[in-house]
Amino acid sequence: MDRLTSQNSSILYAVNEISPVGNLQSFSVADGILTLVDTVTTGGNGPTFTNPLSTGEVSGMNFGSPNCSLIATVPDDPLHFERDSPIVAFPIPEGAPSNPHMSLEFNGEVFVPDLGGDKIWRLVNTGTPGSFEVQGQIDIDAGAGPRHIAIHDNILFTVHEKTSTLTAQQIPAAPNGTTFPLLANVSVIPDGAPAGTSFAAAEILISAPTERFPSPLIYVSNRNIGETIDPNGDTIAIFEFINGTSSASGNSTSPVCKRNNRRMQKVRRFETAKREGEALQLLAQIPTGLQQIRGMMLGNVADRSDEFIMAGANTEGGVAMFRRVDGGRSLELVARNEDLQNRTSFVFL
Repeated sequence: MDRLTSQNSSILYAVNEISPVGNLQSFSVADGILTLVDTVTTGGNGPTFTNPLSTGEVSGMNFGSPNCSLIATVPDDPLHFERDSPIVAFPIPEGAPSNPHMSLEFNGEVFVPDLGGDKIWRLVNTGTPGSFEVQGQIDIDAGAGPRHIAIHDNILFTVHEKTSTLTAQQIPAAPNGTTFPLLANVSVIPDGAPAGTSFAAAEILISAPTERFPSPLIYVSNRNIGETIDPNGDTIAIFEFINGTSSASGNSTSPVCKRNNRRMQKVRRFETAKREGEALQLLAQIPTGLQQIRGMMLGNVADRSDEFIMAGANTEGGVAMFRRVDGGRSLELVARNEDLQNRTSFVFL
């Protein structure tokens, strides 16, 4: 997973998903050319995700190890890494599964969904650059497999790989291990999927409200890993969160559509609690022609490229660009390149 820094679009960070120990790398970006600058170990097996923090560290999520790194960069030189940032070990029983898959900075914490451990760890800096510790967790229903997360209006949205579900819940105050009841819990699997398909949801994006796209909408990638291939490809599911007390954006004006309600599959094996009128409303399931969508990316608000979503096939279908239409409630294909295979992450320069 590659990421540009939020402060400087001329710097790109990427992880090498290799065993037994992976790497974090920095690249300079100039005139469309990437130049490798620095490489440092992540201290664990098969890192799959990296993200720069506002405090100068860069994360490395070791999917194959019960740990992660948040590696400090050299002061005033974000292209070079310090070599003494300690590994953060997750407090799990010895031998228990742990597969950290993402990091997300929020309100002075770093949230880490652990797909194998069914936790979302809450990390905090100990006072030294690159030094973090676990200060709490949000427990997830056993077997759900939290893969990726997004936060809007203090609500945590989680896409779960093993159950192909999308959940919404309030974030408890830190530091603690409290877990609030779910506000909503729905399946992201499209209706009418061919027999023999098996889904493992992968990516989640939430759009920032703008004049062109006033509602913060949720985009989730379905990933069919079954023996039967749908010729239409996997879908991108589009949801809107209907807040029971106030709209998340103040602009949610779309009515609850009976057709969408029928398509929205409630997951009944887990307990959910929500206020009156609270729901995740399915707006659309968009076939993409892509097989196994692991990665998607929204464009940037600053340069108005947030009109577009890039998505890639992990197996067949190449890379596709979609334009958000109808206020973001639907997508239309703009371009496709089938020569680019097995792409799992994207950045907008």
